[in-house]
Amino acid sequence: MSKTVRQLADQLTQVQIAGDAGREITALVYDSRAVKPGALFVALAGSKADGHDFVAAACRQGAAAVLIDKDVPVPAGVVVLKVPDTRAAMLSIAPYFYDYPSRSLRLIGVTGTNGKTTTTHLIRAILRKAGFRVGLIGTIHTIIDDQTLPVKNTTPDVIDLQALFADMVAAGVSHAIMEVSSHALALGRTSGSEFDVGVYTNITRDHLDFHHTFENYIAAKAQLFKMISAPGATKANKAAVVNTDDPAAPAMLAVSACRRITYGVQSAADLTAAAISVRARGASFTVKGPFGDLPLDLKITGIFNVYNVLAAVGAALAEGISADIVKQALEEFASVPGRFELVDAGQKFAVIVDYAHTPDSLENVLRTARQFATRRIIVVFGCGGDRDRTKRPIMGRIAMDLGDIVIATSDNPRSEEPAAILAEIEVGLKEKQTPAKGYEIIVDRRAAIAHALRFAAPDDVVVIAGKGHETYQVLKDKTIDFDDRAVAREIIKEMN
Repeated sequence: MSKTVRQLADQLTQVQIAGDAGREITALVYDSRAVKPGALFVALAGSKADGHDFVAAACRQGAAAVLIDKDVPVPAGVVVLKVPDTRAAMLSIAPYFYDYPSRSLRLIGVTGTNGKTTTTHLIRAILRKAGFRVGLIGTIHTIIDDQTLPVKNTTPDVIDLQALFADMVAAGVSHAIMEVSSHALALGRTSGSEFDVGVYTNITRDHLDFHHTFENYIAAKAQLFKMISAPGATKANKAAVVNTDDPAAPAMLAVSACRRITYGVQSAADLTAAAISVRARGASFTVKGPFGDLPLDLKITGIFNVYNVLAAVGAALAEGISADIVKQALEEFASVPGRFELVDAGQKFAVIVDYAHTPDSLENVLRTARQFATRRIIVVFGCGGDRDRTKRPIMGRIAMDLGDIVIATSDNPRSEEPAAILAEIEVGLKEKQTPAKGYEIIVDRRAAIAHALRFAAPDDVVVIAGKGHETYQVLKDKTIDFDDRAVAREIIKEMN
């Protein structure tokens, strides 16, 4: 895949070219370390580093051209494209460079605070059962048909995203499903992507360190539905699938100028759930919709997964997949790594690992555990550093309110002092503490998990929340290997 400098420049409204406009560009790169001969290096100013400081290094690596918005020295023979804003320019040229690959895919975007990962995997299972080759981009991994790749961001930057779409098209993928984060929508990472179906799960308090206000957060999510309804689409059959039990649903529906499919448990909707039964190792309910009644007996559990399943059914309905295929796929679906994942190492109590890192998701997980717990619920959780501080006492209150014993510990403290994070969590813990309920503060996460497991008695439920599928822990000065599931298994084996 290649374009000339002139072809790329023609996608921009303001650009100055110095050098050979006929030079062929074979790659777009914004990391100087990844530059190879023939690449266009895009110099981006970030929060920690400025790409303009690495222009010389990119040129030494063989960059054919550089895209800049500041005057910096550039070696002779390297073509220079100067624009007012390199990030804005990148959003314009990346989709063009890769020949707008999303136009060759049925693209389904799932947005919301909680439920994105499970919902995307449920939709993938349905599409594959229907015989399609499917791609998935999300928090845990990227999948191209049967190939699994690691990820850096929930939604990759625009160059990486368009490259992934192009790889999917080349692999014969017909449908792509992706988690679409509010950061990605606000920063334009999905620019040039043509979505066909948008799925809205919910919005709860999160990422206010980035968006500043809850209204901004809602507006960012709504951008997905504006994109689906935008003029100039190359594909037909657009649809918005929206959870009408969520208070922000009207904001999504208001900008959805396309087919609307609503779902809910409490409100009137196109898709609803009846006769819900939640158990420790599964759930059953009947989906009521345009196809009639669809009884489901699932291997996943929790009322939050009832919503995720309804969302996936809505996406399947938008894509015209039969109810029989939907039923088969959903009843075969086992789990998503780190989402209410049971850890069974022969112990006489339940251990559940979940990614819950927001007030709403923690409440969902603990309420689900409460539905089948016959004895105590022991909660191990923390809050990430360099993230929204306001949710810390809220999560402390929820853990203490719905758990019997709480052990607050480090999550990913990043640049913050773990003790300072825990002090803010403790404010909420103290508010809900009673003579029958207690808590402990154990900074070291491994020690906290070990303490919970050694304290657990038969038929207790131990919930380890916050990191889920993650296999690392981000500290102030380094990142270490850490997997809640593996740690729990190791400790249980030591106990046996």
